[in-house]
Amino acid sequence: MKSKVIILLFVSLFLMGQTILAKSQTSMTELNKLADEALQLTKFGRFEDAKNYMVQYGEKFSENGIVSKSLTIDEMRVLTTAYHEALKALNSVTLSQQERINKVTAFRLATDAVISKHQPLWSGMESSVLDALQNVKNAALEGDSELYNREVNKFLSIYSIIQPSIKIDLPVEEVQKLDSKMTYIDRNRSSFAEEKWLKELEQLEVDLKNMFTNVQKDDTDPSIWWVIMMTGGIIITTLSYVSWRKYKGQKLQKKRKDLND
Repeated sequence: MKSKVIILLFVSLFLMGQTILAKSQTSMTELNKLADEALQLTKFGRFEDAKNYMVQYGEKFSENGIVSKSLTIDEMRVLTTAYHEALKALNSVTLSQQERINKVTAFRLATDAVISKHQPLWSGMESSVLDALQNVKNAALEGDSELYNREVNKFLSIYSIIQPSIKIDLPVEEVQKLDSKMTYIDRNRSSFAEEKWLKELEQLEVDLKNMFTNVQKDDTDPSIWWVIMMTGGIIITTLSYVSWRKYKGQKLQKKRKDLND
């Protein structure tokens, strides 16, 4: 009887965990849809409608405490910052439409990064990022400072779109390494004509390629591992308890047999 109670207890805990996980994923999926709607409207220049979806996102995020509990502190910080940056861009009267699109896209990708640990949307921007960096390298080879500065600005602008997402998906050390290289390139533009500068750009290209390759390799849904570990834990615990009961029964049976002899 006790063994059945313990098994039922573990099954109940497992199902409870599954329910919490499912609710969290459903809430984040709804938020993901709102972020996508806001982005699509921004692309069409419907900024007021986009803001309405952003407001809905904020309200739903605040209402669903279960969502915030499923996020790490870093994910919460990055996502909140990206949200406010996007909303600020939509309210701005000085930013161009493309600048607004970039900010809302960064927010959209960050929301997806939180729920899509395997093959996140931002990994699809590999060609855009690498093509922009190649244009920087070409401008450096041509020795045209005006062209070089223009291409650097474009490259950094594209990188800023995926920056919130990589803060969510990559280790802190790797993010800091990339960010420091971006800052170095931005602050030392006058050095572009030097031979060693091209090597810096080539090394940055290698780092970015590795980053995209690694994130694309990680194609296992983390929730699957959670289920496997929980199920395995229940099975191991149950088998251990059954084995212990069997051992105890055999020992008691042997003791009674010895007494009868």
